[in-house]
Amino acid sequence: MQQRTNRRLSTARGFTLLEMLAVIVLIGIIGAVVVTQVGKNVDKGKYGAGKAQLTTLSQKIENYALDNGTPPKQLQDLLVKPANARNWQGPYAKESELHDPWGHDFGYKYPGDHGSFDLIFYGQDGQPGGDGYNADVGNWQ
Repeated sequence: MQQRTNRRLSTARGFTLLEMLAVIVLIGIIGAVVVTQVGKNVDKGKYGAGKAQLTTLSQKIENYALDNGTPPKQLQDLLVKPANARNWQGPYAKESELHDPWGHDFGYKYPGDHGSFDLIFYGQDGQPGGDGYNADVGNWQ
């Protein structure tokens, strides 16, 4: 009976330190790959949301123009009635809608080079120019 118990104890083994380290390294590699992919998707989502926000804000500017005869001189005129607004029915937008998903201000020019006004989403970097997620998008495109 004593020999059977000893045999069971000798055959029951745990993991070696080397095996444990190998598993930990593999989990770390998989985790790094997943985090990288999720980070790319977050940027892609924010860029798409910024383009959609550009369209929505452009429509709000057009609503202002319909009520007052011309687009606002600055985006803040969508929030607070300017002195020259004849038929201001606002506020037309919220303060948070004047910023892109990365927290940068939208570019705005009245009168515009491409129409009655130009509204520009500067992308992730918030600066004119750029490629990929830093590329600019205008309401005329």
